[in-house]
Amino acid sequence: MPVEAAPPTPLVLVVGVSGSGKTTVARLLAERLGWPYRDADEFHSPASRAKMAAGHPLDDADRAPWLAAIGAWMDQEAAAHRPAVVTCSALKRSYRDRLLRGRPGVRLLYLHGTPDLVRARLGARHGHFFPPALLDSQFADLQEPGPDEHPVVVEVDQPPEAVAAAALSLLDLAAPSPPSEETPMPEQTPRSAGPTGEQWELRHGGQRAVVVELGGALRHYEADGVPLLDGFAADEPVTSGRGQLLVPWPNRVGGGRYRFDGADLQLPLSEPERRNAIHGLLRWTPWRLLAHSGDAVRVGATLHPQPGYPFLLEVYAEYRLGDDGLTVLVRAVNAGPTRAPYGVGQHPYLTVGTGLVDTALLTVPARHRLTTGEEGLPTGEEPVEGTAYDFRTARPIGTQALDTAFTGLERDTEGRAVVRLAHPSGQRGTDLWLGEGTRYVQIYTGDTLAEPGRRRRGVAVEPMSCPADAFRTGSGLTVLEPGAGHVLRWGLRPWRSADPDGTR
Repeated sequence: MPVEAAPPTPLVLVVGVSGSGKTTVARLLAERLGWPYRDADEFHSPASRAKMAAGHPLDDADRAPWLAAIGAWMDQEAAAHRPAVVTCSALKRSYRDRLLRGRPGVRLLYLHGTPDLVRARLGARHGHFFPPALLDSQFADLQEPGPDEHPVVVEVDQPPEAVAAAALSLLDLAAPSPPSEETPMPEQTPRSAGPTGEQWELRHGGQRAVVVELGGALRHYEADGVPLLDGFAADEPVTSGRGQLLVPWPNRVGGGRYRFDGADLQLPLSEPERRNAIHGLLRWTPWRLLAHSGDAVRVGATLHPQPGYPFLLEVYAEYRLGDDGLTVLVRAVNAGPTRAPYGVGQHPYLTVGTGLVDTALLTVPARHRLTTGEEGLPTGEEPVEGTAYDFRTARPIGTQALDTAFTGLERDTEGRAVVRLAHPSGQRGTDLWLGEGTRYVQIYTGDTLAEPGRRRRGVAVEPMSCPADAFRTGSGLTVLEPGAGHVLRWGLRPWRSADPDGTR
């Protein structure tokens, strides 16, 4: 049996204009990984340093020996099987080609910032040989990394620690693998004038997903050209909560009124017909792009103190495509000085292409369901055994109308509970797994949607950390101390039964 070749030694090349934070971020990465680190400035000759200090930009001839020296150091580390981090402005494509070609273990991290932001940073930096006056020449030379270079791009308008954290996550350094030549990173769709803002597209193999600026929502997910979500088009508004992130509470708060730490608080009644506050406060807020690569994106939002919720949260969501489907992570940190009540969920609608969901096969591995009153608020909890709500074994949904929260989730050895929606043939479908932070799941067949044409077209399977009305009842509520955080993980995994010849 042939011996399997060892994977190439991972090296991280941090690129960007001077002032983008390369040195600080690279040091943070190296410290967290325990890897050696070198700054490209160390490889400049004394003549080049003097030339820049005098206000003269380097030309290609000046940079050639500099790039050669950096490349030689990278080869030295790779030959010794030492993973390492190195910075280099590498403004031109030809420079990066020299550093990437023939070095399959190198991952490219591009720190992106606007000229005004970088200029302000350079102006505040003292004692460095690179004067701010040369910045214009750097932006003039800059050729941003293209899709075929497979960069991880991180926005630098956030603290260095956040830049490093985003880079570590999207670089996926725990399990390095060279990027697939078959799935190059798509161009990011330009800023949209449409109702949901920018559209960030992810691809991996035959999978494609789209995340939007408005609310950080998941707009679309498909595998091998087959839609797995009943989502919405780029030129359509979000309706019925489709794909939206529900922060800082999922579902409803009765009357919008609750008491926390001795204070009576009133939320806006965003479901006025039932006099409820519904689905949190960040659904209609533009989320900012924090980082992206070909198969992953991280977006973030700040929830500022406001009437009804006088607390400060920093929130980000990360979407990642891989061989096992789509993984979603939602993390919130209490950035304020006082304790804060918190809950989170998300609202995707699954489809198996049946038109209506009646014939689709549903599996929900839950022992209990919450009963509700006319306002959609919980009134109690009961076992599902022996009732119409027992979906622990796959069965058709039929005409049953579901707007039901389930708990008592049965989990596998990985700690995941798996809700399955399958085609009537039983040969294909989608699993929605519930991981860390998910204690409840809401199943909704869309019978009461405002748009009659969209009713019962998909099944909303909503991962939740707490049930409806948790702000009032305290059931499942998370209380975040100052500086504390919460993580919610869930994902989608398309599947197809084995074909007669044994393939999938």
